[in-house]
Amino acid sequence: MTDHAPITRALLSVSDKTGLLELGQALAARGVELLSTGGTAKALREAGLAVRDVAEVTGFPEMMDGRVKTLHPMVHGGLLALRDNPEHQAAMQAHGIGAIDLLVVNLYPFEETVARGGDYEDCVENIDIGGPAMIRAASKNHGFVTVVVDVADYAPLLAELDAHNGQTTRAFRQRLAQIAYARTAAYDAAVSTWLAGAIEDAAPRRRAFAGTLAQTLRYGENPHQAAAFYTDGSDRPGVATARQVQGKELSYNNINDTDAAFELVSEFAPADGPACAIIKHANPCGVARGATLLEAYKHAFDCDRTSAFGGIIALNQPLDAVTAEEIAEIFTEVVIAPGADAGAMSIFAKKKNLRLLLTDGLADPATAGRMIKQVSGGYLVQDKDTGHIAASDLKVVTKRAPEPRELADLLFAWKVAKHVKSNAIVYVKDGATVGVGAGQMSRVDSCRIAARKAVDMAETLGLAAPLTQGSVVASDAFFPFADGLMTAAEAGATAIIQPGGSMRDDEVIAAADAAGLAMVFTGMRHFRH
Repeated sequence: MTDHAPITRALLSVSDKTGLLELGQALAARGVELLSTGGTAKALREAGLAVRDVAEVTGFPEMMDGRVKTLHPMVHGGLLALRDNPEHQAAMQAHGIGAIDLLVVNLYPFEETVARGGDYEDCVENIDIGGPAMIRAASKNHGFVTVVVDVADYAPLLAELDAHNGQTTRAFRQRLAQIAYARTAAYDAAVSTWLAGAIEDAAPRRRAFAGTLAQTLRYGENPHQAAAFYTDGSDRPGVATARQVQGKELSYNNINDTDAAFELVSEFAPADGPACAIIKHANPCGVARGATLLEAYKHAFDCDRTSAFGGIIALNQPLDAVTAEEIAEIFTEVVIAPGADAGAMSIFAKKKNLRLLLTDGLADPATAGRMIKQVSGGYLVQDKDTGHIAASDLKVVTKRAPEPRELADLLFAWKVAKHVKSNAIVYVKDGATVGVGAGQMSRVDSCRIAARKAVDMAETLGLAAPLTQGSVVASDAFFPFADGLMTAAEAGATAIIQPGGSMRDDEVIAAADAAGLAMVFTGMRHFRH
């Protein structure tokens, strides 16, 4: 391995032609011989550059619809030969193998083919074989060979050559080799994941995950933890694909909480009216619908004004000026919405630290996906919770059935409970949360905490009674005993939605009947840990 390696001969074979001509011209101007294949060679020649076909080097034409063109010792020998090994040098001389000092390859657009809904045969045809083989060969021999797989590295490559008289340094080649190996790993991960889906294998023996660096972060959850944000290539609207209009750089906690807020508000279709969700530490502290976006925000804010300070606000419709004016009254970390009008952006522009993210759409809560969590020694992988309950799915288990107003609030509360950390209890009245209990070890404690918060907010708002009076309650899992249900009844709740399935369901139902409550079972739970 040498520190400085000169580049005199380069092989260029790219699917994405972005920046190709400029790179080819810059290399040619530096006296680098260009080898190429197919469409890449054609594009370079049309730009007036001298290019030698790989088929001429190998002595074999491209064949089998281009499937076989670079898989040849004349190519791989030129990439893998150790320049300081006499035996390798002798083999190159004996077989007429010329050294390849620079490999520039980007792969067949497999991920793009899958994303646009290509059929099985189309996807298979877009699996690159020769490209990954060459990339791995060049990367292994990074002691002498420079490998470039991203268009973003064209400019740094040329800068490196200028800085070192047409040579690259070992550190530069090592960095590019790491990028190259990560690219082939991500490519293989995409292929294996797609194939597992195509054959409907929910738990393949081996599973690979990959991501692309979106940004390095100042730190993780705490300042002593290093962190970075990676994207998975999905075009799902949300924090990863949003456009940041203004504000400070997003932190680890900002990204986590903003994702939670936007996924929650996306449960409410814009066609059904404006909705707002306010999140603090990944839990909702207020969610509401309203006749206007401003009304939805105010009702969400009135659920827990204390916790809303320094929170994340998500909207299901484009932000307007009057709502922006109201939001600007308190300190907010992030606002995320499908869009924003000029008046709203002008108002927020005065809040330099406030981060405004625009997504151009909502996430589809019914779209399947995977959730991945690392544990010691492995990963937990599960489907995204896309569970949905309609009124027709509910089973009335009490003597009294919910009234229409109660039923609407029960379904609203159930959507919110899906996004609250277990044990989750959500009180709702008139399309707005009025108390949220999250993440407690005991379900009855969640009931009490949510009710206590409503009492505190009643004092803050100057109300004669807490808004839990006449509310409904959602529980993300069954009530194991009647005590939690009775706590909710004491807080003023009149109707309950819960999965059912407890050994003591009969006791809980009897207690609900005795209290005059209406209760429905969903048959589905929403644990969120």
